[in-house]
Amino acid sequence: MRRAGTGVELSRSPQVIKTPLETGLLVLAWVGFFVPLIWVASPAFSFAEYALGTGPLVAGVMCLVIGLWLFYRSHADLGTNWSIALEVHEQHRLITQGVYRRIRHPMYLALALYSIGQALVIPNWVAGPSNLIAFAILCALRVRAEERMMVEEFGDEYAAYSARTKRLIPGVW
Repeated sequence: MRRAGTGVELSRSPQVIKTPLETGLLVLAWVGFFVPLIWVASPAFSFAEYALGTGPLVAGVMCLVIGLWLFYRSHADLGTNWSIALEVHEQHRLITQGVYRRIRHPMYLALALYSIGQALVIPNWVAGPSNLIAFAILCALRVRAEERMMVEEFGDEYAAYSARTKRLIPGVW
């Protein structure tokens, strides 16, 4: 069932039908993820390599580690509410504890940190930023739709939650 005005699906069954935009965004995310694997396994992107400095390597590893931890933590805090698509399940509830206490979208922040880390540690102008580019497009097209869906589902409870939290960076944005 389509949620009115949001362009997202309301799933009351295990089977989810994704919108063409959602499908395209998920494909783009997978492409951004697999480009570095192609770089590792073949010389396809060797024309775009550069020397990796110690500073970017250390900063990148830190971003990767923090991003992976935050991704794990946000999944654990969401529990069965998590979905790869924008959808609301039958027993869905608003999560406001754990990392969600201060950040409305910690999973997007985790993916941003991971993507920045990948861009810093892979010394290739194509493979390094591939995930960052894919993520930026996904985030730009998905966060507002997700928030509209949450307002429609949880109303004043989500509005109050939004008023006391930031989207991605605690105390900033």
